[in-house]
Amino acid sequence: MTTHTTRLRRTAAALLVAGALVATVAGCSGASAAADSTQNEKGKVTIGAHSNGAAKETVLDVPEVAEIRKELPAAVRESGKLTIGVGALPSGFAPLAFTGDDQKTLTGSEPDLGRLVAAVFGLTPVVQNATWDNMFVGIDTGKTDLGFSNITDTEQRKEKYDFASYRDDNLAFQVTKKSTWNWDGPDSLAGKKISVSAGTNQEKILLEWQKQLQAKGKNFTIKYFPDTNSTNLALASGKIDIAFGPNPTAAYENTLSAKSANPTRTAGTVSGAGESLQGLIAATTRKGNGLAKPTVDAINYLIDHGQYAKWLAAYNLSNEAVKTSELNPPGLPLTNQ
Repeated sequence: MTTHTTRLRRTAAALLVAGALVATVAGCSGASAAADSTQNEKGKVTIGAHSNGAAKETVLDVPEVAEIRKELPAAVRESGKLTIGVGALPSGFAPLAFTGDDQKTLTGSEPDLGRLVAAVFGLTPVVQNATWDNMFVGIDTGKTDLGFSNITDTEQRKEKYDFASYRDDNLAFQVTKKSTWNWDGPDSLAGKKISVSAGTNQEKILLEWQKQLQAKGKNFTIKYFPDTNSTNLALASGKIDIAFGPNPTAAYENTLSAKSANPTRTAGTVSGAGESLQGLIAATTRKGNGLAKPTVDAINYLIDHGQYAKWLAAYNLSNEAVKTSELNPPGLPLTNQ
């Protein structure tokens, strides 16, 4: 599927998504709703649990904050739980969200921040894993309270969702270590084969760059793969020249591949909101449901009291820290979408 005009593969992708939706809905009361093994006694949260080296497992003290709990919509507060949506199916994307080495815990920086926020609320976290598209279905229907899944704040998404920012959004160009290519603006992509995940912010940015190059009589090829593993294989085999995706994932994959036969490196980074604005990753909830403001306050509590810095450090993401969480900050402009 080199462009969105390839109807056959779009149809196949739609069928896959439809099948995944059935599986996700059917499974919502299954493993994803089981007791969370990262929760200790009340007031303590384990981050980096079963992460297979992606993080340093750490137990953090996180008290319930009554003033913030009072801000929650009554239905959420009285339910006693916070349903956290993660779009990590089929195979996850370490270090952000993936199935742990116990083969059942959904671990990673994203669900772990959701668990920390739930602790501030005094609620039990229930982490539900889905495909990227079906995670948003859960938010839309209200079955999911908050999405924590490396979701970029965009102006288009604000038409349906409210955001509570928590991390800088940077995107990376990953290449094989032997490659001589380095990012030098959109023109440097001409003639290259580049992978990106469908339906993501980075895809929108890449498609915009493609339009710019086509207007100059140049072009590049966009490739789609179902998961990180297949993307890595494509990069190693030369089926693609560049993998374009979240900076944390690229950094993690570079570390893993360092001693392999096909090591990789990062050949440049860009803001997830384009050249004019620093992109932001944000907790995402259905617009107007009253959850975004208490989530901002919970994240700022974690920033002010040190748990946020320890969470980032555990996953080696300290370079993407924000000074404060914001409610619906400026996002990727509509002109880039």
